[in-house]
Amino acid sequence: MRFFIDECVSPGVAALLAKTGEHVAFHPLHLGRLGEPDHVVLDRAIAEAAVIVTFNGRDFRALCRRSDIHPGLVILPQGSRVESFLRLLVVIERVCAFNGGSLGNDALVNHVAEFEADGSVSISPLP
Repeated sequence: MRFFIDECVSPGVAALLAKTGEHVAFHPLHLGRLGEPDHVVLDRAIAEAAVIVTFNGRDFRALCRRSDIHPGLVILPQGSRVESFLRLLVVIERVCAFNGGSLGNDALVNHVAEFEADGSVSISPLP
């Protein structure tokens, strides 16, 4: 899968995920794109077929609702670089199960994955 790690999340998460060799992950710090408004981030993620990973669920959920199609959204709870990376791995495992073992670039299209209060990961349509 391809992931755009939002600038509110540590750039180290993108580096750790890329090191696995299983996914493509990038952060605006590495692309010279710090400070872009959220709607520009969404437009770029759509163009690049990259799932957005963010702590900023409220704003990105609203933006994704306005889009006919988006590559997917992962909302993580606030945490350190390591906590965020480990949580993202849990989400990826859940997405794989949700898609019957498949992790193609369309695995989360028009869906949001997020942590529930009990620590489980839910996946639901968005919009």
